[in-house]
Order: sequence, then C-alpha cells, then structure tokens
Amino acid sequence: MTQAQRFRDVYEECYPRVLAYATSQVGRHVGEDITSETFTVAWRRRGELPHPALPWLLGVARNLVRELRRRDSHQYALASQEARRIATTGRDETTDVATDLADREAALQALASLSDGDRELLTLIAWHGLTAKDAARVLGCTTATFTVRLHRARRRLERAMEAVSAPPARSVRHTDTEGVLT
Repeated sequence: MTQAQRFRDVYEECYPRVLAYATSQVGRHVGEDITSETFTVAWRRRGELPHPALPWLLGVARNLVRELRRRDSHQYALASQEARRIATTGRDETTDVATDLADREAALQALASLSDGDRELLTLIAWHGLTAKDAARVLGCTTATFTVRLHRARRRLERAMEAVSAPPARSVRHTDTEGVLT
C-alpha cells in the first residue's frame, strides 16, 4: 500500500471523529478549519502516520486548537452551542422527551461549570469514544496520569451535577404558638 493510499484510508476512517473533536472544542465553522489543518499536517507527514492514526490526529487537532486559543480569546462559546446540537441528535424516540431534555440540560450545565481541562478529559472519553490510552496520547501524558485526572474530573462532574440538580433553598416560615407567622 502506498503512502497516498494509506492517507486516503486514514482520512476516510478518521475525518468524522476529528471533525467531531474539533467542533466540540471550537464550534462548527472553526472546527472544520482545524480539521482541514489537521489533515494538511497529516498529509505532509504521511510517511510518519502511526497505527492507529486517530490518537495522533486528535493530538494534532488539540495542538491547533490550543494555538488558536492563544491567538483568540473566544473560548467555548461556539462549542457549547454545537455540543447541544450534537447531543440532541439521534435521540431514542421511546424515551420521555421532557425528562431527556431536562437531564441533558442539567448535564450540559454541570459540564459547562467545569474547567476547560476537565471538560476535555471527559469529552475525549464520553463524546469521542477514545480509550484511556488513546486519550492520554492526545493529551501527551501517560495512561496512568490520564486515568487519575479522569477520575478527579468525574468526581468534580458528579459534584457539579448534584449542585445543578439540587432544588433551590426555600425560606421556611414558622408560626408561633398563637398562629402568628414569624
């Protein structure tokens, strides 16, 4: 198989997942640009493409996103809108729509309250379907380090979900022995 054929196969297999990753980080329009740049880098380095290529490609995309963020202060505004759109597609029609929507909104709200790093850790696993080993490659750390960070991020997400789901505190009015409100 030639390098060009290998690149074509990698492109066809990985393009949707790289686009989904980039879109979840910076929104649809910029995500398409990041994805194009990622595959431009891959084309230039087609002789060095590892197998599997997806973690390497996501690492390239991540570096391009980080570079973009250094230049531009608009972080996650477009990504959260696109994440909501992506999250609402493909819903099982047999579920209760109102409950599903409320649960999804609470989860997105809790996710939005986390740091950028925690969101990235969680979405690499949950939205992009990577293994811990592959996600660690994307982030440029060891699998053990990634696993510890993921565990901590999940705990912070649980606490954020509890905070979002907790009913608001109400003031309680008491009556005294004579029936007067106090």
